[in-house]
Amino acid sequence: MIQPVVLIHYHELGLKGKNRRDFERQLIRNIQKTLAQSGLEGHVNRTSGRILVAVSTFEAALSAADALVQLPGVARVSCGERLPKDMAAINESALRALQRAEPFTSFKVDARRANTQFPLDSMAINREVGSYLSARLPHKNVQMRAPDAKARVEIIKNDAFVYASSRQGIGGLPVGCSGHLICLLSSGLDSPVAAWQMMRRGAQVTGLHFSGAPETADHSSALVREIARRLAPTGGPGRLFFVRFGGYQRAIALTVPESLRVVFYRRLMLATAEALAAREHARALVTGESLGQVASQTLDNIVATDAAVSLPVFRPLIGTDKQAIIKQAQALGTFALSTQPVDDCCTLFMPRNPETHANLAEVERIWSEMPIDAWIREILAELRSETL
Repeated sequence: MIQPVVLIHYHELGLKGKNRRDFERQLIRNIQKTLAQSGLEGHVNRTSGRILVAVSTFEAALSAADALVQLPGVARVSCGERLPKDMAAINESALRALQRAEPFTSFKVDARRANTQFPLDSMAINREVGSYLSARLPHKNVQMRAPDAKARVEIIKNDAFVYASSRQGIGGLPVGCSGHLICLLSSGLDSPVAAWQMMRRGAQVTGLHFSGAPETADHSSALVREIARRLAPTGGPGRLFFVRFGGYQRAIALTVPESLRVVFYRRLMLATAEALAAREHARALVTGESLGQVASQTLDNIVATDAAVSLPVFRPLIGTDKQAIIKQAQALGTFALSTQPVDDCCTLFMPRNPETHANLAEVERIWSEMPIDAWIREILAELRSETL
């Protein structure tokens, strides 16, 4: 029986030793969830260092591959056929695989025999399948280095797998295996990329957005929702929280020296995120900051900001330049959304000359005189949440 399949290849999970099975189970759960959300049906199971998705048609395999190739933990997705360990059937399947790979002018056969009880070794399989294909594809050239197409044959346990359609995934670890984080998610370029970086490392991310409302229109929240939807194929964020932050910014602007406003905005944001993390059982915070990119992101200001919280604050983009961030945002499909002009809390009550080397002792003294705990209680009480 010939069965259309999707083979999920993973690399980093294979290094996890005794924990490997737990990571594989999480990836299988994520694959099943992604297929269900995409309206696709397929039986998912693990086989010899691969995850196999059995589907009804080759077209269904291609659709499943489109959905799964963006999933963290997936290194490569291949669409092909599972069939009996019979060389005649393997030869015919390899021909079908190459015909689906048109157009191409050169090809090679790449065989791997994991089951040593199969009578032919990898080189013998290459020769036999290559000879069969050459006779039936007389206008195609066999080319060992950098061919246009590869017919891959894998002999695993009791089955043979044949495919030529293969796409690179994003790698990393399955979302859900590295804990829960709260990400300060804006409608700008940086924080969506930072959230994606942490999801790629297996973290479950919840987004926390601070809008300039009621001092500005709340357009940024709509953009953040759409950004989160663009990130959904990679595993989240599955939940968003929204803070109307403009009133607190106004209160800070009337209280602290003008040059320190941004530091205090950031401290209150982190303190709010930490309080939410305690409520949502998250273990760390994430921001999209890059060292020296803007005035608030100098080393002294980062130190003064982080002192407001006890949880770790992850900054996956800290050493990344703007061009690299833009390139990744374009790849994720968030660039066009993040570059739309919008009034938000980042442009509200900004100082003319922001401090770039905040004095931590001075910041802490002023902070201690402000009603921070009361503000955070108010913010948490008024939080709006959405599950995507």
